[in-house]
Amino acid sequence: MENREESPADEQAPTPPERGLLHIWQSTGPSEQLCPERVLLSRPVLQVALGEHHGLLLIQGGLVYSFGELLWRDLSIPVSSPLQEVSLLGRTVVRVAAGGFHCGALSEQGTVFMWGENTAGQCGLTDRDTDTSITVSEPCPVTVVDSDVVPPAVVRVVDLALGREHSLALSAQNELWAWGSGCQLGLVTSTFPVWRPKKVEHLAGRHVIQVACGAYHSLALVRSLPPQNYNTQNPSETREQGQSPHLLVTEREEPCAVDTGHYCPLGVELTEGMTGETSPRRRAQGRSLQPGGRSAGSSSCPFSEDCKSNTKQKNLPVHTKLEPGGHTDPLTQSDSSLRSHPLSGWRASDNSAFPDEMDIQNLLQKISSQSLEMRHIAGPGDTDSLSSYTSDDSCVSSTPSTDLLTSSYKEDSPIKSQTNNNSGVAVPYSSSPVCLEEVRLCLEAEKQALQGQKSCSLTNINQTGKSGANLRRSLPGTPICGSPRRRRPCPCRPSSAGRNHAAAPEEAGDGLPSLETEVWSWGRGSEGQLGHGDQLARLQPLCIKSLTGEEVIKVAAGSHHSMALTAHCQVYSWGSNMCGQLGHVNSPVTVPQQAKLSEDLRVWDLSAGQSHSLLLADGDCVQPVLLYCGLQREPMSAQSERSHQSQSSCQRSPSRAESYTVRPTLLPFCMEMGYIRSVCSGGQSYALLADQNVMGFISAIHELASRERQFYCWLSDVKKLLLTPLRNRENLSPSLGKPCADLFFSLCESFVRLSVLIGRHSTSLSYFLHNEQGRDVTALPLLTHTDHFLDIYKEYCSSVGNFHVMGGFQSLHKLSLECLGSQQTTLAQLCVSDQSASGDVDLVSLLYWPLQQLHQYSRVLLKLAVCYDVLTTEYQSLHQGCGQYESLSLSLLRRKKEAETTFLFWKNHSGKTTEVLRLPQRRVVCESSNRSLTLQNAGRFSNHWFMLFNDTLVHTQFSTFHVYPLTCLWVKPVTDDSSGLYAIKITCPEESFTLVASTPQEKNKWLRSLNQAVDQVLGGGGQGSSPGMTAMSRKASYTFSGEGRFKDAQYAGGWLAGRVHGRGTMKWPDGRTYSGNFKNGLEDGYGECLIPNKVLNKPDSYQGHWRDGKIHGFGKYKYASGEVYEGCFCDGQRHGYGMLSSGKLTKTSSSVFLGQWVHDRKTGYGVYDDITRGEKYMGQWLDEQRHGSAVVVTQYGVYYEGTYRDNKMSGPGLLVADDDTAFHGEFSDDWIANGKGVLSLANGDCLEGLFSGEWTTGLKVVGTYTKPAIDDPENKEKNLLLRLGQYVVPAGQRWACVFDECWSRLGCDAAGRGERTTAWENIAVTITSARRQSPDLSRSQRKVLECLEFIPQHGEPVTTANYDNIRRYLIKACETPLHPLGWLVETLVTVYRMTYVGVGSNRRLLRQAVQEVQAYLTHFYSILRFLFPGLPDDGGIIPDPLPSPTKSRNNSNIEEQDSVLVVSCSSLLLPVLLPRLYPPLFTLYCLQEEQAEAQYWERILRLNKQPDQSLLSFLGVQEKFWPVWMSILGEKKQIVSSSKDACFVSAVETLQQISTTFTPSDKLLVIQNTFEELTQEVKPMLDDNFLWCMDDLLPLFLYVVLRARIRNLGAEVSLIEDLMDPNVQHGELGLMFTTLKACYIQIQQESTM
Repeated sequence: MENREESPADEQAPTPPERGLLHIWQSTGPSEQLCPERVLLSRPVLQVALGEHHGLLLIQGGLVYSFGELLWRDLSIPVSSPLQEVSLLGRTVVRVAAGGFHCGALSEQGTVFMWGENTAGQCGLTDRDTDTSITVSEPCPVTVVDSDVVPPAVVRVVDLALGREHSLALSAQNELWAWGSGCQLGLVTSTFPVWRPKKVEHLAGRHVIQVACGAYHSLALVRSLPPQNYNTQNPSETREQGQSPHLLVTEREEPCAVDTGHYCPLGVELTEGMTGETSPRRRAQGRSLQPGGRSAGSSSCPFSEDCKSNTKQKNLPVHTKLEPGGHTDPLTQSDSSLRSHPLSGWRASDNSAFPDEMDIQNLLQKISSQSLEMRHIAGPGDTDSLSSYTSDDSCVSSTPSTDLLTSSYKEDSPIKSQTNNNSGVAVPYSSSPVCLEEVRLCLEAEKQALQGQKSCSLTNINQTGKSGANLRRSLPGTPICGSPRRRRPCPCRPSSAGRNHAAAPEEAGDGLPSLETEVWSWGRGSEGQLGHGDQLARLQPLCIKSLTGEEVIKVAAGSHHSMALTAHCQVYSWGSNMCGQLGHVNSPVTVPQQAKLSEDLRVWDLSAGQSHSLLLADGDCVQPVLLYCGLQREPMSAQSERSHQSQSSCQRSPSRAESYTVRPTLLPFCMEMGYIRSVCSGGQSYALLADQNVMGFISAIHELASRERQFYCWLSDVKKLLLTPLRNRENLSPSLGKPCADLFFSLCESFVRLSVLIGRHSTSLSYFLHNEQGRDVTALPLLTHTDHFLDIYKEYCSSVGNFHVMGGFQSLHKLSLECLGSQQTTLAQLCVSDQSASGDVDLVSLLYWPLQQLHQYSRVLLKLAVCYDVLTTEYQSLHQGCGQYESLSLSLLRRKKEAETTFLFWKNHSGKTTEVLRLPQRRVVCESSNRSLTLQNAGRFSNHWFMLFNDTLVHTQFSTFHVYPLTCLWVKPVTDDSSGLYAIKITCPEESFTLVASTPQEKNKWLRSLNQAVDQVLGGGGQGSSPGMTAMSRKASYTFSGEGRFKDAQYAGGWLAGRVHGRGTMKWPDGRTYSGNFKNGLEDGYGECLIPNKVLNKPDSYQGHWRDGKIHGFGKYKYASGEVYEGCFCDGQRHGYGMLSSGKLTKTSSSVFLGQWVHDRKTGYGVYDDITRGEKYMGQWLDEQRHGSAVVVTQYGVYYEGTYRDNKMSGPGLLVADDDTAFHGEFSDDWIANGKGVLSLANGDCLEGLFSGEWTTGLKVVGTYTKPAIDDPENKEKNLLLRLGQYVVPAGQRWACVFDECWSRLGCDAAGRGERTTAWENIAVTITSARRQSPDLSRSQRKVLECLEFIPQHGEPVTTANYDNIRRYLIKACETPLHPLGWLVETLVTVYRMTYVGVGSNRRLLRQAVQEVQAYLTHFYSILRFLFPGLPDDGGIIPDPLPSPTKSRNNSNIEEQDSVLVVSCSSLLLPVLLPRLYPPLFTLYCLQEEQAEAQYWERILRLNKQPDQSLLSFLGVQEKFWPVWMSILGEKKQIVSSSKDACFVSAVETLQQISTTFTPSDKLLVIQNTFEELTQEVKPMLDDNFLWCMDDLLPLFLYVVLRARIRNLGAEVSLIEDLMDPNVQHGELGLMFTTLKACYIQIQQESTM
């Protein structure tokens, strides 16, 4: 019955597509003559949705077509020529949904479009309409707005589900939105219809995966929350939560099959104490009638006649009177009706669904107050339950169902029954979901009992007849008002689920679907379709407890029944079973029961219609099969006979009208339809989408999914039948032994992890098959999660192998025989390998069998790959995945074989010696029990046995054995043939030996095995390593045992040919640790060491460089006593420059020594700051004692210079007190004079003679007192200054150790002696290693280091062009402490500040400080000339012309003589050094000039009190230079006699900048700029040819200096004079400086000013 009529989808003659083939048919059951109609469309159908009598098609390209009875347009469209929804063009629809009589579509942007019947608000208040339309003829957008956020936001919808009078939308945030009428909305509201979508708050915060709608109930699939008290999560998560690993695989205990809780219709659980109080408070009592007599919120569902009968519809009241004494004969429930889930058992409950019957009766009597009128005209196939219409949305419905009318009633007049005000409808038709035999037995009993009463097994089967009657009698009335449009053929069924084949639900965090799900239901429950064990309605979503933990992956809803599909390919169904649509005859139907399926069928898709269900399953072949549950068509004679019987038994409970399936039945025609990928049901219609198998692509996808589902079921069965019972045995550990028991638990954990992965993967593949739009093979989990799959399989193979190696399977087999008993046969059926004759289960093969799945993956991926061109991305991805899985499959099979070989090895070589070596992860590679290998030079009677494992080489001799870890084993073939031996040399960290093979073949075998084993243990593949080429350099851990410095030490790090080499960590048993670089078995390079000090209970620590196992180079040593030494070491001793700070723990005084060390002792020049005594010693040391020339200053200002011997003052010396009293003479001890001397007093008096005694307590004098001459008052100061410095250490000899260290870092033995190339290479290596070992460097620091890594041009002569490059390189180098020059600068600054800060701030030290700076420059410049030999001598010139010989006149003040550049060390190096040395140096200058500065400042303050003109006149400035106007903020103002600080303002401000500069050259530049500013201000008052003369310039500049008010000008002048570049002293800059100095002297000394 194929219809070849053209489809409106394409004007051309259609060419059938290869994908998305649509088949649709209508039937009351399967029949041999039935043939579905093939709908020919030019494009693939992506989705089909069926309503009561209409349907929607989603075509490729996002086009939507309608067919069937389109009541809202008064059209009837055949499916062969569907009508396109033109208004949706350009919207790119991605999903469609069909309700009872309305439609929905979802665009790519997440916008909802609704059209169709809108009497209950199910189409919502569309954006185009402001009123509430009865019908919406065209698709109109319905906006879902979340008003809880600010500002309100439009919600993006990803799925739709529609019922008869309600609509549900699933948002991208996995929240649920509802609109329409009835309790099935799940909203907290009493006003219906709900015109705008509202959020279902009861599921807010939960992750909703899928949603389905029945006629008047709703289902939602929700991701489970993390479990609290029960274990429904996957085992890996359980372990993370700290549960015992021994409880991981235990089967989840399921909730009771019959829900024993008390629930009000809101879904709120009630305690017994509150049941009676809260139950009667029902919203049904307060319902107000809407216009038309309709109850607000009630369901308006009138019925119409069959379209075949031309009689008019009449509203006929149905009246039935129920007697108070009515009794119901309960049906007994067989024990087998509560079937156990294959993986977890149900616990049957004897408790009633209504434990307190009196409370229930009272409740129902109180809420029953209205009469009920109802019209019903039965049509063919009208199988709706009357209770669905007689009960209000919120009230309990226990009305007898009339879901099945016999054929005799179809042609007969409407049913007439009596009713009273207190009763609901009671039509005596059975809806008992029990088998036919039970129905017949029950009918016989009823015939002899009360007529007109029925047994309602939908309520609790143990309930008494009296309470059943009371329930029926106490139903409230529900006025019904029908829509005039509904006088068409009977609209009785909603869409199957709206979401007939859902796209893949949102996945868990790792991208695979979660199996931890729950099913929630709400709405009417009169047929038990909510699954809560009762027939109560639920206003709010409530979780179906019995399905929690069953791994439900899809839900579907028929009109009055519900279905759930699990990841185990099992189907649970509940609700109305009048037509056998549940696929089973188990009772009660108010809770989910498992459908009866053949063992070889695995369901992976389902849909539910009006009175039937369709299941899509895997059969024996790859092609899916179709199963049907529902009515079955019978011969007409049987129907007539049954009609007659039914007619005569109208007033009693009859048998079922037609035959129905008691279990799902195979539809034979499904095999002719290709590869079905989804099924859909609605009303009495069925549809399926199939694909043609082009190039084997579709069959390969289906094969992959089918095999994975079969594999998951197999894994679940093994877990249930074998692992869980065994692991729960109390005697498991005693039977297996502690090690094997732990390994078994580990095996169970890895099995569960594999099982969870396969379950999620099989579910993902089912979604992949449904989703035609997003079917991209590169998105297959096998390709996107390759690493995860490989890791899980590797882990599983290892756990099985470890258990096998330790012999666990033998003990486990015995235990399984005791534990399983009769289930051995069932378990044997799961074994795929050949069994022994006894039929015993081969547990080894059973648990290794999952590894074969990897080869299946590889094979199917290869099948898919050949469907694509070689150059496509899909082919590349599939081919790569195929290779990875095949490679792992072969690798794991090898590991399996290794485990079997190892087990046999231990079995054949059992004994105490070998048991010590038996470890779970250890595998045997080869062994020499056949004397094929022996030691070289072994004794004649010696017995050597070598065993090579995957981690060690074991050498056994008699009862002793030596274990050599392969990580620290180096293998080398002996190629010397002179001995004629087939030898292999083995190198270990502490010994080496040679093995001799018996034959060349044996040698090659062992050599290859050794190399492969070493390669594999080092992380290689163990493949392809040629003999002798295994890594010489590697990283490994080892514990030393032999004598030596590493005895008993543990080492982890790099190795080279049997010696520690590279970075590593060594730990000794006594607490010593070393972490750093090694070279050839010894510490070498940078490293950190901790050495415990048992006396002080604190460790010494060292960070720095090592060489040949000793501390050598620069480092920092922290002693346990608190002392800290930072400096140079040589062979473990302090040697060279270093700084020692005393600690505060054991020392009574605090001190710092900075200077030279020789062989761990202070020798050479050094500075010792005794902080406690307030003395600072600066001089020579010898063997830890002060010895030689030295200077000492104290905190009281006393200055001493002289000689020391044996750590005390001895010999001639000069001592100067703070008040300028000086003693020059002989000393015998510290501060003790003894011998000749001269004492000069502060006033110039002099005492000469023999002195003895201590300076601080008093001197004894025998000598001559002399008064100075009156005419020579300054001789005293001059003589003193001349005498200072005669005993000090020359500046050039002071810090030789610092410069020696710098030369050493450059690779030179001494100053200037070394290779220049080596020096530059050392610099580059130092910078590179520092950059690599310092990950926390900033971006700018890294950039500087990268610049310094490049070696500049250093060999060529220096020109003016590259001189600038040298200067820039020098600046960068000196800013980087990692560079040798940077370290030198940093160290020089440290020693300088240590010398001249604090106690060292003594004005007597100024000359020494200046000389020290000049010595720094000299030494530094010599290093610079070594690196850049083209630099001239100090003061030399670079004769090249300047780059820009023509200069503008205003920039030509500094002119080089004859266009040459003079290079001096001060001009090149002072800008680098002086800014860092400036604070201590300038402080000394200030102290030296203190008295002169005081006089200068007193005059500055006094003279600055005068106004400008008065001061200019006083200074003798000619009036022609006096400014007349001044500028204030751009406004010119005249200078008057009282004006102050108004003249030459810019020159004054420029001169003030001299205090902000550091170097003499910068200060001279400030002076030059001051003269220029002065000239610019004077020029407007004079002619252009004006030239300065000193008589005019000096007074004017004197004014500028006075007004500048520079503090410490004397110190500035002295610093410039001492350190200025000699080549500018006699030029223009020198003249300007002389002018400034003259001004300072004049201000200071001119008292008449």
